[in-house]
Amino acid sequence: MKKIILRIDGMTCSACSSGLEKYLAKQKGIISVNVNLILSLATIEYENLNQKDIEKLIARAGFKSTGELKRIEDRENNKEEKIQIILFGILALFLMVISMVPMLLKQLPLINEQNPILLSSIQLIISVIFLWYGRDILKNGFINLFHKIPNMDTLVTFSTLCSFFYSLYSYINLLKGNIHAFHNLYFESVCMVIYFIKLGKWIEKGRISSSQKAIQKLVQITPQTARIKNGKMETIVSLDEVKKGNIIVCKPGEKIAVDGIVKKGKTYVDESFITGESNPVLKEKDSKVIAGSLNYDGYIEYSAEKIGKESTISEIVTIIMEATNQKQKMQKLADKISSIFVPCILILAALTFLIQIIMDYSLHTALIHMVTILIVACPCALGLAIPLVVVVSNGLCAERGIFIKNSEVLEQGKSIKTIVFDKTGTLTHGKLKVFKTYNYSSYQEEELLNIVANLESHSSHPIHTAFKISKPLEVENFKIRNGIGIEGTIHHKKYQLGNQHLLNHQDNIYESHQNHLTKNGCSIIYVLEEDQIIALIGVRDILRENIETTIQKLNDNNLEVIMLTGDNQKTAKIIAEEIGIKKVLAEVLPVNKKEQIELLQKENKNVMMVGDGINDAPALTSATIGVSINSSTDIAQDAADVILMNHDFQNLLALIEISKNAYQVMKQNIFWAFLYNIIMIPIAMGLGESIGLTLSPMLGSIAMTLSSLSVVLNALRLRRKINENKITN
Repeated sequence: MKKIILRIDGMTCSACSSGLEKYLAKQKGIISVNVNLILSLATIEYENLNQKDIEKLIARAGFKSTGELKRIEDRENNKEEKIQIILFGILALFLMVISMVPMLLKQLPLINEQNPILLSSIQLIISVIFLWYGRDILKNGFINLFHKIPNMDTLVTFSTLCSFFYSLYSYINLLKGNIHAFHNLYFESVCMVIYFIKLGKWIEKGRISSSQKAIQKLVQITPQTARIKNGKMETIVSLDEVKKGNIIVCKPGEKIAVDGIVKKGKTYVDESFITGESNPVLKEKDSKVIAGSLNYDGYIEYSAEKIGKESTISEIVTIIMEATNQKQKMQKLADKISSIFVPCILILAALTFLIQIIMDYSLHTALIHMVTILIVACPCALGLAIPLVVVVSNGLCAERGIFIKNSEVLEQGKSIKTIVFDKTGTLTHGKLKVFKTYNYSSYQEEELLNIVANLESHSSHPIHTAFKISKPLEVENFKIRNGIGIEGTIHHKKYQLGNQHLLNHQDNIYESHQNHLTKNGCSIIYVLEEDQIIALIGVRDILRENIETTIQKLNDNNLEVIMLTGDNQKTAKIIAEEIGIKKVLAEVLPVNKKEQIELLQKENKNVMMVGDGINDAPALTSATIGVSINSSTDIAQDAADVILMNHDFQNLLALIEISKNAYQVMKQNIFWAFLYNIIMIPIAMGLGESIGLTLSPMLGSIAMTLSSLSVVLNALRLRRKINENKITN
C-alpha cells in the first residue's frame, strides 16, 4: 500500500470535498482518501495504481490535481486574479447602472429606456462575458451533477443559466416587438451572482492563506543552499544535492542547512522556531543540529544526517498536514449534512417553482424565487465552519512548539480534567547524576569522584552513567560482587563501591548523612578504601527545569495531576512531594500502565497521559490524549496524539485553552452557517412577501458571500482571542 498527498484545484465548498472523497473511495485500488478543503489537498492511500491513474480519477470527478505536495504553497492572491476582480467589478457596476436606469436616471445618451433593444443588447453581451468569466463554475457544476456529487457550483450553475435563458427568451420577445418583455430581463442577476461568487472565493482564498502562516514559516525557514566541505575546498550547492554523510560548514550568521551532528567547532544557535526556547543553545562536538537554526557566533562543521523528507522540519510539516487532514466529529457531521443538503435544495427549488406556477404565480416570479433559493443556499459557510478553525488552531499550537498529530485533540482537550505523568525521562531527565557527596577522606572531591568514575567505567550497572572520568587511571583486580557492588585496585590501593552491605556490620556513624540522602530520593554509593569508609555519594535522577512551577500552575487550574511510575513507592513519593504532585501510582509494571489509565477513564475522567518511553506507548494510546516529548523514543512519539518540542509542560495548559476556544468558535460557526440558511431560504421562497421581506438573486449572492466571510473572520478571530488571553508559550 502506498500513500500520496496531491494538491487539488477546483474545490469551493464542503460538498466539493466530501463529494470528491465519496467518488474516489468507490474507485478500485483506492484504500482510503481524505480531502482537505482549506489546504486544497487530498491524502490518498492506494495499491495497484500510480499517480497518473489517480489524477485521471480526480479529473473525472470534475477537479484537477496540480501535482504531489512537495511544500505548502504560498496561497496569497496573485496579481492577475486581483486585476480580474477589479475589472469585472467595474463592468458589473456599469451593468447595474444601465439596468436600473428607470430608477436612477431619467435619461442617458443613447443608453436609456427609449432604446430598449440597445440597452438589453448591451446587457446580453456583458452577461455572456460574465458567463465566460465563470466558466469554471459552470463546468464544475455540470461535472459534479453528472457524477452524482452536486455541490455549490451546481447550485450556481442552475441559478445563473435559468436566469440567463429566461432573460434570453424575454430578449427575443423584445426583438419581436413585445416592449413589456424588457421588464423581464435579469441579465444583471446572472452577472452579479457570478461576480460575487468569484469575489467571495477570492476573499476566502486570501483569508485562508493568512491562517497558514505558522506552517509556511516552518517550510520556508531552511536555507536554499549548503556549504559542503571536501578536503580544504568548500562548495556551495542546493539542498537537493546534499547527501547523507556530507560535511557541511556553517559560519556565524548563517542557518543550519540540514539536520546533522557537529563534528568540529563550537557555537550557540537559535532553535526558537522549533522548540519555543528563546535562549541560545550551545552546540559542540557530537551535538545534534536542526535545519533552519540560526548560528549566532561560532564556526562549526557537521555531518548531514537527515535530509529531505527525513528532516525535523519535514516531519513536523507532515504531522501538521495529517492533523489538518483528519476530520473531527463536528466536521464529519457538517460534511454529512452538506452531502445531502445540495440535492435537497435542488428539489426544494424545483418544487417551489412548480407549486408557484400551479398557484398562478407569474412565470418570471416563480423563476426568480427558484433562482434565489439556489443562490442563498450555497453551503460555503458550512464548508468553512470547521476546517478553518482546525488550521488556525494548529498554527497557534505550532507557534508554541505543540505539534498535533490527531486533530480530534482540539475537541477532546477542552474536557481534560486529569493529567498523568510518567516519572523517569518525563518529569525527570532520565539520567542519573551526583546529587550530594559526603567526603570523609583527604582527597579533593574532584579527585575522589575521578577514582569512583574510573572504577564505575568497568561496570555495566546503570549507575555508572552518573560519573565522568576527568583523568584516566589504571584499574587492576577489578571484581563484581553480586548484590553488593564492585571493587578494584588503583595505585596499589583497594577500593570498594556498593550498597550498605559493604559496611560489614561496622558501627554506622554516618546515619544523619544517610537519612538526608534517602529523604531526597537518592541511591547511596558507599566508598571504601582499604576497608575503611571514605565517602557517601548520593545519586539520583535530576528533575526537569521549572517542573515545580508547572505542576503548581496545573493544580491552580483545577487539574488533577498524577504520577505513574514503575519506581518504588518511597522514591516516587519523595519526588512527588518535592514537585507538588499529591497522587502517586508507583511500582506499576509497564504492562499495567495501560490498565491504570483505563481505570481512571472508567471513573468518567478524560485523561491526558504524558510519557517518553517504549513502556509508555500502550498508556499513551489508551489515554484520551497521549502526549510525548521531542526526546522520546520513536515508539512513544508514534503512539502519541501530541508532541511537545520544547519540554515545557506549561504548554499543556495552552493546548487545553486553545481547545476550549477552538471548540467554542466551531460551534459559533456551525450556528451562524445554519441560521443563515434557516432565515434566507424561506425569504428566497417568497414566504416573507406578506410582511415586505423580499430577496432578489443579486442580493442573495451578496448575502451568501457575506455569510462565508463572517465564518472566515470568526475563525481568524480565534488567533486574536488566544493572544489577548496571554496563554503561556
